[in-house]
Amino acid sequence: MKKSIFYCAAALLSACMLASCDADKTEFETKDDGTAVLTSKGVDYEMILVEAGSFKIGATAEMTMVTPAEEQPSHDVTITKDYYLGKTEVTQELWEAVMGSNPSAIKEAKHLPVVNVSWDDCQAFVKKLNELTGKQFRLPTEAEWEYAARGGKKPKSLQFCGSIYVDHVSWYKSNSRGTLNPVAAMDKNELGFHDMGGNVWEWCQDGHFTYPTEAQKDPCPEADSTRVYVIRGGGWNSGQSDCRYTSRSSYSATSNNADIGLRLAITK
Repeated sequence: MKKSIFYCAAALLSACMLASCDADKTEFETKDDGTAVLTSKGVDYEMILVEAGSFKIGATAEMTMVTPAEEQPSHDVTITKDYYLGKTEVTQELWEAVMGSNPSAIKEAKHLPVVNVSWDDCQAFVKKLNELTGKQFRLPTEAEWEYAARGGKKPKSLQFCGSIYVDHVSWYKSNSRGTLNPVAAMDKNELGFHDMGGNVWEWCQDGHFTYPTEAQKDPCPEADSTRVYVIRGGGWNSGQSDCRYTSRSSYSATSNNADIGLRLAITK
């Protein structure tokens, strides 16, 4: 009897230890339906497959609200490889699961996007994530970001990501109540992406430069000595024009504002 109890206790302890190890894992799983899930310490982050293709980047004809020089000239871009992109911005829960801390100044609710992270911080996050998974996660390029926001191969020529009405898809100055809001609370676009306008600006991999006139293939220019990088999408304290999917701005690699976060990408 004593041996039986001992073996049962040992088996239970072993099962608990295995469960604990599984809970601490960071892994990436792709699915047949074109989605994928990154899981770190029990926190899931959904990603969506975007098929390669061509489009016109910048202020195209539907941008009737405003067409700043920053978004011109509109020109042809080809993305040659399929890639996965985060369904939402990276949440505070995922950042903390990977990095062990949460740098965000605003933490009053669950499922908020992580903020107060610089471009340099994002590179450290990606490096740690790649060490844990053996994969090659990264920030999206500016072209990948806009292509996905437009709907990839299913574009509808809208000013905002998934709608002609900003209030349907974006948290911005007029509806955010002056703070961050949980991810995926607004409508999604044609590919299933949420919050690509408003809530937080999102870092891209590219250094910030004026658009060229010629067609490009897989553009991702390196930053010059000023180390200024592209941000996209507008934030919770932005005007509605910043929430358009062609809107672009830039910040220093060391800037870490309360309205700037990130979205993960990985090449298929």
